[in-house]
Amino acid sequence: MCGIVGYVGKNNAKTVVLEGLEKLEYRGYDSAGIAVVKDGALKVEKRCGKLQNLIEHLQTIDMSSDVGIGHTRWATHGEPSDINSHPHFSMDKKIAVVHNGIIENYLPLKNELIEKGYRFISETDTEVVVHLIDSMYNGDMLKTVAEVVKVLKGSYALAILDVNNPEEIICTRKDSPLVIGIGEGENIIASDIPALLKYTNKVVYLNDFEIATVRKNKVEVFDKELNAIQFEVKVVDWSYDQATKNGFPNYMLKEIHEQSSIVQKMLSSYLNGGDFTFANLFSTIDLKRYTKIHLVACGTAYHVGLQAKYFFNEISKMDAKVEIASEYRYQNNFIDDRTLAIFISQSGETLDTISALKKAKEEGATTLAITNVVGSTITREADITLYTLAGPEIAVASTKAYTSQVLVMYLFSLFLAEKIGKLERKEEKIAELKRLCELLKVENEDEIKFSEIVKKLENAKDAFFIGRGIDYYSSLEGALKLKEISYIHTEAFPAGELKHGSIALIEEGTPVIVVGTQDNLIEKTISNLKELKARGAYIISIGKKEYEDMKNSSDIFIGVDVVSQILSIFSVIVPMQLIACYTSMKKGLDVDKPRNLAKSVTVE
Repeated sequence: MCGIVGYVGKNNAKTVVLEGLEKLEYRGYDSAGIAVVKDGALKVEKRCGKLQNLIEHLQTIDMSSDVGIGHTRWATHGEPSDINSHPHFSMDKKIAVVHNGIIENYLPLKNELIEKGYRFISETDTEVVVHLIDSMYNGDMLKTVAEVVKVLKGSYALAILDVNNPEEIICTRKDSPLVIGIGEGENIIASDIPALLKYTNKVVYLNDFEIATVRKNKVEVFDKELNAIQFEVKVVDWSYDQATKNGFPNYMLKEIHEQSSIVQKMLSSYLNGGDFTFANLFSTIDLKRYTKIHLVACGTAYHVGLQAKYFFNEISKMDAKVEIASEYRYQNNFIDDRTLAIFISQSGETLDTISALKKAKEEGATTLAITNVVGSTITREADITLYTLAGPEIAVASTKAYTSQVLVMYLFSLFLAEKIGKLERKEEKIAELKRLCELLKVENEDEIKFSEIVKKLENAKDAFFIGRGIDYYSSLEGALKLKEISYIHTEAFPAGELKHGSIALIEEGTPVIVVGTQDNLIEKTISNLKELKARGAYIISIGKKEYEDMKNSSDIFIGVDVVSQILSIFSVIVPMQLIACYTSMKKGLDVDKPRNLAKSVTVE
């Protein structure tokens, strides 16, 4: 849950590594460090806190070199501190290591190394790795690393710098992502693609247990027995400009604005008239054989799963259930060869989701991955992959990834319904989709329009979201967005459930955001709204423009257009995202990098 960048080439490694780490700040971190080989010696500098602390520290330090590795750390073993920051180095300061993941057997390894005379200065599991490399060094660093990883248990992406091999970085991975960017006279390693886009869009994705040697003019990849592997170089269709703010005050607001164009792109890519262009992916699969669908994900992607469950129930008439990935692999899910298991992950590297996918495959399910990142681990593990085509999402709080995932799931539910003979009013449903782009457009005056809501929320300690039916699923995502980036305690409830206990928390002025778009449920939703209003709640409603009673019963009413009840999420999601974004901005918080959170969660 942190960032790795390494560079070998014709440019200043310090500059390239720091630029790359800046592009990985969205992953979440609490410290940063860099190591280079200079004048035959290893130079390491580390600072706790923001990357800017390290950058300012390095302004007066000469670290010019053509090879270096850097890291942003998200603390697991040991508190955030200069000492616990990466890179970690050997006692003679000839080897440096950066590491993503968790070494599960670090404690017995540490005790063995202490008995051998090794001194530890940090509390981390990573320092074990560098001392283990040193203790097992046999004169050939590649062979040494191959032996070391056989001892390690847990997850890791490792980049190793060795003074004895000053023109080379060795890297390897298991359950934690690592990609190699192929340039001209230079090569880069990184834990995610945005770190290398400025220099190349040609990449090699390492698989579990593979080991690579990276030099400025040569990359070699080996399996765990050090047999050479013919690797494939892939071209990433993301641009460097996509990973910049383009004049917006933060990435999140930029990405909210991008949602309309992304939906247009997806519809153009996945629909050809009334045909689904991804049909060829399922050409060898009899979709009629499946009797149940499992939707498995974490966080925001889990909320996508809830929306998708509704789609499959209503459109495909299929039995679907949604499970949190970290729970799925530890329970009996009654999986068999008639189970279609769908795994949703923005990064494609979410460890809980990947582990759950592997379990489902072992038990006979057909696995479908929904992700944004070509070549990510989940795409290599799943039987089939559908991409969301959202481009790089930098803000930690997901916006465009969420919207694009929901759209992919809706398109797939239509496709599945058609294949099993359950699809009704296909032409009407396709026509509705073409209206979504307008619903997702952000108006220039939205910040002014939401200013009264922000004024009410900025000092609130608690806020509640309610809705019924599919609106409840939408309200869960709205509550999560506000919680993530404003640090306001939020909860979402089915509107009828609030009175079964949590209404006791309502007092004078408590903000409650009410989501209401379902014609068959709106009267009951309004009744719940009035129950809250009678107890002093401050009501902010997001509902269909024609709901006059809802408008008149609310302190603030945001009227939206809805193309159909089942697609209502596309009508209410932008207002909820903007409420969260503007509230965080008003509070002076870091919108894109909320505390303690990481974009890519690669530990369990």
